[in-house]
Amino acid sequence: MLIAAAALATPLFHAGPTAEALGLTRFLSPAAVGRTASPRLSKRKLLVPHSPQYTVTATVYEAVPSQTDDEPFVTADNSRIKSSYGTKKRWMALSRDLLKQWGGEFEYGDKVRVRGLSAELDGVYTVHDTMNRRHRHCMDVLAHPSENLDIFTPGVKIQKVAFE
Repeated sequence: MLIAAAALATPLFHAGPTAEALGLTRFLSPAAVGRTASPRLSKRKLLVPHSPQYTVTATVYEAVPSQTDDEPFVTADNSRIKSSYGTKKRWMALSRDLLKQWGGEFEYGDKVRVRGLSAELDGVYTVHDTMNRRHRHCMDVLAHPSENLDIFTPGVKIQKVAFE
């Protein structure tokens, strides 16, 4: 059916195919089959098979010495926080009981879907940091002091996701 549409889109008296027909030809050509239209469109979020959902308490932290350590711009996985950071960056810290090196499910660099925090802050975050050992079943969202966020939200759902 698409081949017939391509033939009809090409005028009889024109030397070459029209732009519309070229689009269909490119669409149908075997060379184009393996390519994706855009990297943004080709990445789909998928839940990791057999990945449990956790209910945690969510809080917010800022890259300041009083809330971190003496190197507030270096995370536990040695990522560097830029001075222009904020919640748009979507970085998070997890309590030790949730991290793999202490027997949990998550590793640094994992993508985690967060639901139940707020309409603006729900979404996919990347694990880059570890919370203080006194916290259990908790997550921290990285925010800039200028954002003036004060978050303490129990009942937030988190689950590991993968990108295809």
